[in-house]
Amino acid sequence: MFRNPRQSWPGYGIYLGDGLVLSAAHVVGRSTLGNPSVAIAGRTVEAKVVKEGEFETVDLTLLRIDVRQLPPSLGLRLMPICRTPPRAGQAVIVVTPQAVSTSHVLSPKALPADLQGGRFDTLIADVATTGNSGSGVFDPTSPCLMGIVSRKIQVAATPRRDPGAKPKMIDIAKYFVPAQQILQFIKPD
Repeated sequence: MFRNPRQSWPGYGIYLGDGLVLSAAHVVGRSTLGNPSVAIAGRTVEAKVVKEGEFETVDLTLLRIDVRQLPPSLGLRLMPICRTPPRAGQAVIVVTPQAVSTSHVLSPKALPADLQGGRFDTLIADVATTGNSGSGVFDPTSPCLMGIVSRKIQVAATPRRDPGAKPKMIDIAKYFVPAQQILQFIKPD
């Protein structure tokens, strides 16, 4: 996924079928800056923004691409969205174009107290190996989309030996926008 103008880093998204691609809003950027393009099946296809969220509220953007520009086998695929909420300890698969990684859902209690309370209730472990924003989080037992990776959760740790030193950021989890929010977001208004 590429913004217009093109950014230097890759963004990710998930093809839902019927020409629809879902990504994190901050990956796509603001639609007022121009339409993004999607790299899919070895092709780069211009996309139109269907619905745009915001990083601090619902970090999702829904795009539409011309399905006629896709190979028929891909154009006909449909990605189901999970109906069951994730639960702590549940196994997940995180997918990017480069890799498939396994992880598990963390309890929100794994977060520091100031981050608990509803905003970041859907988390995965294995921060370094599970893709970045826009990656898909899937249920391996019933292949459906559980969520879209939105952000890395970090905490600052000050070295004990040097309290005046700049705190080091430590990764503790990745937050993903859950399927229930995705379903609410993509439903027709």
